[in-house]
Amino acid sequence: MAEIAPSKNRDEPSDRGGKVYLVGAGPGDPGLITLRGAECLARAEVVFYDYLVNPLLLRHAGEHVDKVCLGRHGAGRMMSQDEINRRLVKAARQGKTVVRLKSGDPMVFARAAEEIAAICAANIPLEIVPGITAALAVGSYAGVALTHRDVASAVALVTGQQRSGKPDLELDYAALARFPGTLVFYMGVTTARCWTSALLEHGKSPDTPAAIVRRCSFPDQRLVSCTLGRVAEEIEAQHLRPPVVVVVGEAVSTGPTISWFTERPLFGRRVLITRPAGQAEPLRRRLEALGAEVLEQPTIRITEPPSWAPVDAALARMSHYDWLVFSSRNGVRYLLERLLETADLRSLAGVRIAAIGSSTAKALAEYRLKADLVPETFDAEALARSLAPGARGKRFLLARASRGREVLAEQLTVAGGNVEQIVVYSSTDVPQAEAGETAELESGRVDFLTVTSSAIARSAAAMFGDALLKTRLVSISPVTSATLRELGFEPSAEAAASTMEGLTEAMLRCVAAE
Repeated sequence: MAEIAPSKNRDEPSDRGGKVYLVGAGPGDPGLITLRGAECLARAEVVFYDYLVNPLLLRHAGEHVDKVCLGRHGAGRMMSQDEINRRLVKAARQGKTVVRLKSGDPMVFARAAEEIAAICAANIPLEIVPGITAALAVGSYAGVALTHRDVASAVALVTGQQRSGKPDLELDYAALARFPGTLVFYMGVTTARCWTSALLEHGKSPDTPAAIVRRCSFPDQRLVSCTLGRVAEEIEAQHLRPPVVVVVGEAVSTGPTISWFTERPLFGRRVLITRPAGQAEPLRRRLEALGAEVLEQPTIRITEPPSWAPVDAALARMSHYDWLVFSSRNGVRYLLERLLETADLRSLAGVRIAAIGSSTAKALAEYRLKADLVPETFDAEALARSLAPGARGKRFLLARASRGREVLAEQLTVAGGNVEQIVVYSSTDVPQAEAGETAELESGRVDFLTVTSSAIARSAAAMFGDALLKTRLVSISPVTSATLRELGFEPSAEAAASTMEGLTEAMLRCVAAE
């Protein structure tokens, strides 16, 4: 292999052009990429990725990075290896930082040698970042042991798919049948009858324990326990498709009786989050930690207000107000960021701050501000009730969205308050859903759909229509539930507390009641 060209700093492209990083994406769980791999993605200008790579990993790359899928089996043209090599070299010669993201580890059955040869022949700097290969993940995620001090002190990684033109049985199956340890077969679905028969013919017992693991560490991971003699029949009978690894050996029977991964309470459940873009991550992380597969389809869009003039005018006379009232995290972020652009937090000296709920109060805390009042129940009615006793003669500034209920302003006015409202952010409907998410919902493959505001309820109803009847709607509050009912959709669950934690608990109660 040609020598890898050095550079002064491993993160600096050469004077001649860009640099290529071959990065292992791991087996599926996006948390299994290495820190170095995530760093490389963060600095990438173009990413070429395998179809088996979890698309969530692409979030480590910038929003405007060119992301190129190299094809998908059964869904369009697969890019040839020669074409991949040419595109890697071309992008690097244009001076770009290129990440070639490979499922598992780049150096395990991933044709990395061919890409390395092409990159080095073009005299382009290269770095290889290892990843967790599927064989090393099955023990932790599927409970399939690879080694055991009594029955297996060695592991062999074997390809079940030979290069076109090779003799069918180029592998030494006699040696593999005698191998004193565990065999892990990659890419062996379509050839299962061939390699299992070869092992049996060379003396491997048909009763040897085996485990078939599909999509290891993905939310829909599947494990089929059987014996070597039944592997091919199980693959065919259960219609198992790649990616699959098959583990063969006595150690398989020594693994734990349960898998922590599949025992999580939301494992196998698919949840569609409808929050605005960029605001789903805390809920996503919570649900994924509980085992759910999470889809995202924003139903509303949050942007700056049509004009900052009314906001700037209110900020200029902030000392005029007794109370600054926030009814959402978005209101906190947009108003305070604007304040920091035009002045600083000292403008709020002497003004008391009210927050509609704990999430909004936490958003204030991110700016080192503490809410003076947070109602026990997180809705506009409760906030108004909490403020009303001392409202007479007081001046209130309400930071709000471009649309929403008037309950808070109306009730404070009735209580004798002097209320001024300013629109600090715009909320508009997303007109159309992504085709993939719509298809999942219409097919009934979505277990839960989250509804975290009345605006989201209305937009989701317009976006999905009667497809919402094919899933379970989880509402964040009684107000949101009432909106859903007005639209003709009965929520399956409602959060006891109007928070992301409460929303998650509502789903768990649904599952527990099944």
